[in-house]
Amino acid sequence: MHVVGQCYQDENFSKQELSEATFENCQFYRCDFSRANLVEASFINCNFIDVGDDKGCDFSYSKLKDASFKQCNLSMASFRNAQCFGIEMRQSNLQGVDFQYASFSNYITHNTFFCSAFISGCNLRYSNFEDIKLEQCELFENRWNGANLLATSFKGSDLSRGEFSSEQWRQCVVEDADLCHVDLEGVDIRRVNLSGVKICDWQQEQLLSQLGIIVL
Repeated sequence: MHVVGQCYQDENFSKQELSEATFENCQFYRCDFSRANLVEASFINCNFIDVGDDKGCDFSYSKLKDASFKQCNLSMASFRNAQCFGIEMRQSNLQGVDFQYASFSNYITHNTFFCSAFISGCNLRYSNFEDIKLEQCELFENRWNGANLLATSFKGSDLSRGEFSSEQWRQCVVEDADLCHVDLEGVDIRRVNLSGVKICDWQQEQLLSQLGIIVL
C-alpha cells in the first residue's frame, strides 16, 4: 500500500495490519495507531498533530520493528510500550514524545540483549526516555534539551553533535559513547562516568576546567 497526500482525522488504525505500507505527505490528526502492525512501514514528510492540539497520535503497544519516519512531525505522540527495535527517525520533530516502556531491544535471554535504533537530526526536546535502553545505536545530531533521560542507557551509542542540558549528564549512562562535538560545559567528571567515551581535543579543556585546571 502506497498512500500520498491523504488527510486522516480521528481515524482508528488500532490493531490494523499496516506492515510495509508507505505514507507520503499525509496528515494524521488525533489518529489511533495503538496495537497496529507497522513493521517496516514508512512515513515520509507526514504530520501527526493538528495546530492547537496538545496531544499527538497514539502509537502505544504498536509493532514498529524497522519502521521509518523521515521529515515527520510527531510532536506529543505516545509510543508507550511500543516495539521499536530497528526504528528509523530522521530529521523529524519529536518534541514531547513519550517513549516510556517502549523497547528498542531484542532479547536473546533474560539478561542478554542488543539494541537497534537510528534517530538523527531530530528535535527531542521534552521527550520522555526514562529507563530506556538505547545502547550501540545511531543517535547523532539530536536536540535532547529538557528530555527526561532518568536512568536512560546510551552505552556505546553515537551521540555526536547532540545538544544536552547540563543537568541531564547525571541522569543517564554514557559510557563508551561517542560525544564528539557535544558541548560538555557543566559536566563534572567526578560525578559523571565518562569511561571509554570519545571526545575531540577542544572538549578536554571544557572537562578539565570543571576541576580548575587551565589548559594552555
